[in-house]
Amino acid sequence: MKKLSVLLAVLAIAVNPGFSQKIKGSDTVLPLAQKEAESYAKINKNSDVTVTGGGSGVGISALLDGTTDIAMASRKIKFEERAKLQQEGKSAVETLIAYDALAVVVNPANKVSKLTREQLEDIFTGKITNWKEVGGDDMKIVVYSRETSSGTYEFFKESVLKNKNYMPSILSMPATGAIIQSVSQTKGAIGYVGLAYLNTEVKPLSVSYDGANYVVPSFENAKNKTYPIVRPLYFYTVKDNNKVKNFIDYMMSEQGQKIVKEVGYIPVK
Repeated sequence: MKKLSVLLAVLAIAVNPGFSQKIKGSDTVLPLAQKEAESYAKINKNSDVTVTGGGSGVGISALLDGTTDIAMASRKIKFEERAKLQQEGKSAVETLIAYDALAVVVNPANKVSKLTREQLEDIFTGKITNWKEVGGDDMKIVVYSRETSSGTYEFFKESVLKNKNYMPSILSMPATGAIIQSVSQTKGAIGYVGLAYLNTEVKPLSVSYDGANYVVPSFENAKNKTYPIVRPLYFYTVKDNNKVKNFIDYMMSEQGQKIVKEVGYIPVK
């Protein structure tokens, strides 16, 4: 009987290895999940982890309809999303995997280097429309944002805009990389990106929430909480989906959290 059980287990693995996992969602979490998956695959040769972006909302929708095993999110799952799962007799499991700083970026040619939260609110809601109003050149401000399905869009609205609406003419981008590219090519542009996406093509601004202390977005400033725009990043899974356990355990291990730091995020432990 024991031999039969072993044989059946081997056959089950041959037909469906159980190592194939789909991860989908937040573009902020995307570069981190990709690095974790690459590292995990070196240790687990039979693993097949596919990672794609699209935004937090897209990832959670995929989790709800059963087309992904793990939803990456830069925001908490919403009440109605949890309710939809519960209607199907399922429940969501939340794993805090890292923290991220959200950097406000401008074109490197822009002489403005710092803004208060209130100034950012006025820019992104359309009250301030020219850089000369905040100490810059006489130049129209071109405002870029993530699209509404993005958790980054929602977090920025909550933390920086204090839940006020974005300006109607805001230019919505489908991915963080598109914001980097647009800001780098437009002299009057401003946008926001996750810390790990920063490069020399854009200039990060120092931000003040109290009007006195301006702090540049960096790993250290996010870790010690002096930089004000920091948010948690999550994995969401369906309870009792055991095939995701090993990958998530790896993500939360010492090696997995070391990768978090290497990619440019803040470890949770």
